[in-house]
Amino acid sequence: MKVKQAKEAAQQWVLEEGSKTPGFSGAYLHGSANWLTDDASILATSDTDVMVVLAGVEPPIKPGKFHYKGVLLEVSYIARAALDSPETVLGSLHLAGGFRTRSVILDPSGELTALQEVVSREYARRSWVRTRCERAADAARSAGRALHEAVPLHDQATMAVFAAGLTTFVLLAAGLKNPTVRKRYVAAREVLAEYGRLDFQEPLLELLGCATMERVRVEHHLDGVTAAFDAASRVTIKTPYRFASDISNAARPISIEGSRELIERGLHREAVFWLAATYGRCRTIFAADAPELLPRFDPSYRELLADLGIDSFEDRRLRCEAVVAFLPRVWEVAEEIMAANPDIED
Repeated sequence: MKVKQAKEAAQQWVLEEGSKTPGFSGAYLHGSANWLTDDASILATSDTDVMVVLAGVEPPIKPGKFHYKGVLLEVSYIARAALDSPETVLGSLHLAGGFRTRSVILDPSGELTALQEVVSREYARRSWVRTRCERAADAARSAGRALHEAVPLHDQATMAVFAAGLTTFVLLAAGLKNPTVRKRYVAAREVLAEYGRLDFQEPLLELLGCATMERVRVEHHLDGVTAAFDAASRVTIKTPYRFASDISNAARPISIEGSRELIERGLHREAVFWLAATYGRCRTIFAADAPELLPRFDPSYRELLADLGIDSFEDRRLRCEAVVAFLPRVWEVAEEIMAANPDIED
């Protein structure tokens, strides 16, 4: 399927379904669809992101992933107040990418269109690029602050993994690249190669804890994640969870087959981030609505954490501290990329 067809399906869903959401104020495309040409192909391991803008401060839990007209959509809600000004959007790594191109699907008030026009014009200004890099670095610094022994194991591990993973966003921001979630380490590798700093990929993977992990070991962990995923996707979810749709039959091609595809491409180490994230989400579902499954999957989860070097609370605390200590090195490379990036405007 081509990107154009996916966009048309997203538009149709917004017109027929999304626009009926209470408080609906508009909708726009987000994610990879805004970074690809209309004639590019959408892989089976990708979805099409749609942001539905709602009046009010606290949007409900997102619908998440589901199939519509043969397209896997990922629908999220965002409060209109979060898009209150071009400056707010331009300073946000995640929001800015949604408005850098013509992405508005439906805009009853015309405000989203006006916002998009300003953001697309100012997106590549050096001052805004630097702001987004700085805020990505700040997010990495603060990611581990909620780490506490009273927090469930899967939440602790997720904090440590995401703290390390956020360092890639500093580089992607500097390169004016899509801050993709699942394939962030692949995207970081590409931008580093583009600017002659592929050597820095190794320190990034070392910080995550998988630089020396061999393909056979990653495949072993994928087997463990797959078993947990299949079990969690069959759990009747009673406890509201914002990532519940990521652990579902609809999402399996992304979380499981997408990881397998990276391994087969020789990017097994870059696949580890999403394996850890996915296993953590499975364990969240087990803990909330199927605690009897925790003993069954705890050994393989612990095995993954041990291989990442974050099996104990002290390990996880030290990893979060290591992220903070590593950020100056990330910033140096980001500065190099910004200085050499021909698309950044003064």
